[in-house]
Amino acid sequence: MPFAYWSILIAAVLPLIIIGYAKAGSRDNSAPRDSAENLSGAKRRAYAAHQNAFESFPFYAVSVIAALNFGASATTVSVLAALYLAFRIAHALLYIADKSSLRSTAYAGGLFANIAIFLSPALKINFF
Repeated sequence: MPFAYWSILIAAVLPLIIIGYAKAGSRDNSAPRDSAENLSGAKRRAYAAHQNAFESFPFYAVSVIAALNFGASATTVSVLAALYLAFRIAHALLYIADKSSLRSTAYAGGLFANIAIFLSPALKINFF
């Protein structure tokens, strides 16, 4: 199975890792969504990064599956998927570190990698 398919699982788990950091040390799990209101600083930004990771996931998952099903090179999609994941991890880390300009650059890189995945079968993108 190409790495591109595995990357969907990694992208799905990424928001859970981020929220793990945001809620580390929190003891009240009776109303987990309400407790986000009490977060501040880096943990509040981690919560926002968690939400953003979930928001970007559907387009990513659909892009990978569609590209591979419509004949894109599995190697090309896998390389672009690795690039997407690197940008998304950088995005989360930069969000938590409050580096807004670099965070936006990482977001754009992930978006462009995702668009390249989606368009790869139509444009016959084959880097490898």
